[in-house]
Amino acid sequence: MIRGLPILLIAACLGGCTREARSLGPSSPQTRPWDDSDPRIAAYQANFYQMSQGGRYFSWYGCSGCHAENAKGAANLPDGRWRYGGGFSQIFGSIADRHGRLAYASRIPIEQLWQLTAYVRDLPQHYPEKRRRVERDAQAEPQGSTWSGPQ
Repeated sequence: MIRGLPILLIAACLGGCTREARSLGPSSPQTRPWDDSDPRIAAYQANFYQMSQGGRYFSWYGCSGCHAENAKGAANLPDGRWRYGGGFSQIFGSIADRHGRLAYASRIPIEQLWQLTAYVRDLPQHYPEKRRRVERDAQAEPQGSTWSGPQ
């Protein structure tokens, strides 16, 4: 009986080796949203992980330096008043193409632009306590001028 045990164990192990298929989340988009009916938007806008990643990039890229809740006019993103429209594709375009004098489409990877857009669209729902908590959580992470990622 003990003689057959190693063979049985080997057979069980080999039988358990099959191709493993994992879905770790949405596949990274390779293009910008075509309009606000793009079905890929829900994978970012309705996903807390994707929005939180956008919040990290918001801090890392130094966006919070100009776009905090105390900013004046169009720079105040938490107030929810959008100069070029509040739809996902419009905010994406604002970040990617016409952010002041600097377009970020050539500087920030496309998936990060999706995540940033989801976060920015969610900012008006952040009550002051949540914004302070997010800021505290991000204190140990690189921000603005200390960010050494893609430029």
